[in-house]
Amino acid sequence: MNGGVNFCVFSRYAERMQLLLFENSESQDPYEVIQLDPRSNRTFFFWHVFVENLSEGTFYNWRADGRSDTRLTGSRLDPEKALLDPWATTISDRLWDRQAACRPGDNVETAIRGQVVGDTYDWEDDKPLFVPLNDAVIYEMHVGGFTRHPSSGVTHPGTFEGIIEKIPYLQDLGITHVELMPVMAFDVQDVPPQTAKLGLENYWGYSTHSFFAPHPGFAVTAIHARDEFRDMIKAFHKAGIGVILDVVFNHTAEGGSDGPVISFKAFGNEIFYHLDFEDRRKYRDYTGCGNTMNCNHPMVTRFLVDALLYWVRHMHVDGFRFDLASALARGEDGHPQYHAPVLWSIELSPSLSRAHIIAEAWDAAGLYQVGDFPGYRWSEWNGRYRDVIRGFVRGDPGLIPEVATRISGSSDMYESRGRLPMNSINFVTCHDGFTLHDLVSYNQKHNEANGEGNRDGHDDNLSWNCGCEGPTDDPEIQRLRRRQARNFISILMLSQGVPMLLSGDEVLRSKLGNNNTYCQNNELSWSDWALVEKNRDMLDFVRAMIALRRRHPAITRDRFLTGKPERGQKLPDITWHGIGLERPEWDDPTNRALAFTLAGKVEDEPPMHVMFNMDVESQEFAVPPPAPGLSWCLAVDTALDQDAVVAPAEQRPMPPGRVRVGSHSLVVLEARPA
Repeated sequence: MNGGVNFCVFSRYAERMQLLLFENSESQDPYEVIQLDPRSNRTFFFWHVFVENLSEGTFYNWRADGRSDTRLTGSRLDPEKALLDPWATTISDRLWDRQAACRPGDNVETAIRGQVVGDTYDWEDDKPLFVPLNDAVIYEMHVGGFTRHPSSGVTHPGTFEGIIEKIPYLQDLGITHVELMPVMAFDVQDVPPQTAKLGLENYWGYSTHSFFAPHPGFAVTAIHARDEFRDMIKAFHKAGIGVILDVVFNHTAEGGSDGPVISFKAFGNEIFYHLDFEDRRKYRDYTGCGNTMNCNHPMVTRFLVDALLYWVRHMHVDGFRFDLASALARGEDGHPQYHAPVLWSIELSPSLSRAHIIAEAWDAAGLYQVGDFPGYRWSEWNGRYRDVIRGFVRGDPGLIPEVATRISGSSDMYESRGRLPMNSINFVTCHDGFTLHDLVSYNQKHNEANGEGNRDGHDDNLSWNCGCEGPTDDPEIQRLRRRQARNFISILMLSQGVPMLLSGDEVLRSKLGNNNTYCQNNELSWSDWALVEKNRDMLDFVRAMIALRRRHPAITRDRFLTGKPERGQKLPDITWHGIGLERPEWDDPTNRALAFTLAGKVEDEPPMHVMFNMDVESQEFAVPPPAPGLSWCLAVDTALDQDAVVAPAEQRPMPPGRVRVGSHSLVVLEARPA
């Protein structure tokens, strides 16, 4: 360690500071306590000490004491609490007791600890991939749940190493990026008391306490979590797959006034959190999690940007998705700011310029910024796309104009501000809500297993059970559900913008109607790999639709459609139809049908003709004549139970005229040489 280790921590109101050193992660007491001298170990509000000859692997905590005035300043210094270094890159939570950190008294025996680690990792010339988002197909997944099920067959289930063994599966599926649910170290004990009594834990991980450290629970060996994470990143990159991290900067694991003291509350409660102006004992909660990070305080902005730079520079990640990102747009007074310093610092950082930045553009206090999130480079989870497509596929009438807008990249939300189709992350399902299987199998949520009386989770899911709530042996309902699932996947892959799939949807994974499995670290949430064979037809369909998308640059345009020919092209980039040619029934409130012809964007790219029919009856659509020398060939028909997608080599010309599209289904035609 070059002769020793330099420790440094920030605290505005601390007057005394101690550094506690432990021999290992389970030592009950420190083997040495170093008392820092404010005359020589403090520079402004930074406390620092160089410890000579300290060995790598040593664990440590801090203690901070000084002026504590929760009412006037908001300071919550507590000399009895052992504090975690907010900048620690490796941590141990083996002894962690959340309740001990909530109660008054010393918790040194059960605190989360940082660890002194060196850095000699061999990256083998690895670099972030920086694949353009307009070419991306994102796959949202949970690191632990992806391989924890006994059926996964991996050597180390539920770990970064377990993920590596499944990369060939993801390659074969055709996705370009994985979006990993939180991997920054989080508190698994952060659940409501009634949920904890059921033996449940914080599974999703939206309870971060260490923004520079990988979660030790995802490592085979906890103290090697950082290098095991890097092994996974390197393996993904070798496979040509980028890695996007879901980061939780809107709140921390410390909760509200009754939550635990882990680090930020003691070092700088009045700086790191939004506090009530009238009574600084109270936390302003825009996240529904007890506290909200005061992201636009200069110190906090610097801390968060430094964390992102660390994960790009030292961990080689390719981008970030920001949970409840609208909370980051709130100024120190809690009001939204378009020029929020933290958001623009991220947008304009040269070192982050090629990293993808994706916002969940809302928070829990009603700030909804989809289509209006600060900045230009930020992509957004397009919640309007999700809701409109869900309603359309279940058969809601009168949505045709907005369906056309959403599948065209949501130009109404982005184009006037100089943004692009890639700013829209299109999705139908995500971790938060129903899986694709459950979206077509349940009308109501069924969250009783969470211990909250089914009060948690969203009530308005825009779902349709196809005639029976939950499991059924009725073959007609089963067929309809599979057709609906194919419809959702097809529309997602045919839409301009960036598609995102939820892990397991490709094999119709179910959570039995639970739309909020944040606390279910069990088979309800885990990926069941037996479904790969059981629902092979669905897996093949999803794989084929991703392949269709990737062979059509016209679907992945970097500019919005205009309805006019592009330079060098004869046909309009898109032509809208209804059942009749060039007669989309925009104003019919009962209409559930839409068609369009999409011209090729590059040389030799065949045009496509797409017909949607979400009516209860089949309908005949007029088909435009193909260009001279070409014939229309069937590429997709979601009404077919088998071979719903036809590979290009197997496509055959169709007779001219009209095409019947079945109820609740869609058809895609590709033009081929006659």
